[in-house]
Amino acid sequence: MKLTWLGHSGFRLEIAGQVLLVDPWLSGNPSFPEDRWQDAVSGVTAVLLSHGHGDHASNIISIAQESGLAVYCIHELANWLSGQGVQATGFGKGGTVQIGEVSVTMVTAVHSSSIDFADAPLYAGGEAGFVIRGEGHSIYFSGDTDVTMEMDIIADRYKPDIGILCAGGHYTMDMEGAAYAAKRFFDFKTVIPCHYKTFPVLEQSAQPLIDALPEVDVRVMTVMEPEEL
Repeated sequence: MKLTWLGHSGFRLEIAGQVLLVDPWLSGNPSFPEDRWQDAVSGVTAVLLSHGHGDHASNIISIAQESGLAVYCIHELANWLSGQGVQATGFGKGGTVQIGEVSVTMVTAVHSSSIDFADAPLYAGGEAGFVIRGEGHSIYFSGDTDVTMEMDIIADRYKPDIGILCAGGHYTMDMEGAAYAAKRFFDFKTVIPCHYKTFPVLEQSAQPLIDALPEVDVRVMTVMEPEEL
């Protein structure tokens, strides 16, 4: 299994014969080198969107129309994308879709969601996270969220061994919050922080998370440098 950070909250996940993009914000992302666009999207089989904000979803029409990719997201966002010519499948929290041999379950997050990159802000359904299972791994992608008691259910039911956690603060939980969530609810073998460093208002270093989780493999990833998990 191979994971590539696209900067901010975007990831490319190669798992069980699938190549998934999660929240791929490429153009306009200060952390992403735009000359690597094709490297990021090459061979992709499907896209997952956690919510409608532009720093997660604003490139999805270009990405999906360019390659005819299937997009999976919450129902209302999928309806809007379908109207833009995107092959979008909507599902809801607690629902699971099967992408080849990979299962993706939508789970609760606490944030907000709107299509804020259209002509006027539009309701985009609820915000979400995902549990992605394949190759013997269970991966919790938190989406944008604060610490929430629903994490206790996610941990107990899906037993994720890998956590991809927003940790930048201001808009989401910070490094301290992500560390608290990891210790309070989960038994992660690996934790990967995201949604940080992109803007000055966000936390710039993952060191507090590393310091707080000495027994966990906290991976500080470099943009567009794939890592085996």
